[in-house]
Amino acid sequence: MPATLPQIDTRAGEPAVEDWRAIAATLSRYVRARTSRVDVVEDVVQETLSRLVHQGRVQKLVSIYALGFRIAANLLVDHHRRDRRYVAERAEEPVSQAPLPDRVLVGREAVAILRDALDAMPPLRRDVLVRRRLQGQSCAAIARDLGLSPKAVEKHITRGLADLHKAMPGEAIACGRGR
Repeated sequence: MPATLPQIDTRAGEPAVEDWRAIAATLSRYVRARTSRVDVVEDVVQETLSRLVHQGRVQKLVSIYALGFRIAANLLVDHHRRDRRYVAERAEEPVSQAPLPDRVLVGREAVAILRDALDAMPPLRRDVLVRRRLQGQSCAAIARDLGLSPKAVEKHITRGLADLHKAMPGEAIACGRGR
């Protein structure tokens, strides 16, 4: 059942202060039901009351609540249009594809750590690991080229990866697995 709104007698001039408080409370509920933004609610109610006062001085108001609801609805539409325009303007801003400086620094540090770990490996293990992981050669091709068994190639790869994991700090390993 819809709530009945109190009638305000505007024949004797402007409504009393208490009546304006009732109008403001009713408009606040009306606007709050249509938006979740508190700042917009306050702005719309204030502007609606200002326009109601002005209209009441210019002409006799038949229904102050009906006019107040119409003004508030129009102001909400105006706010929505203005916000949508600002969102569209923000979306047009170019976004840099370059990584952030701190990510570049972390990446450079990780590369330096891996380079040191590769340099510390025995030459055969490093050669097998580079051929398999960086050049993408198959284990059979590496075994044939280096005169090793495929099982020996797999062991070199496993040990080489273990050496690299030991060299990396714990956080870098966790970050690398998440990608």
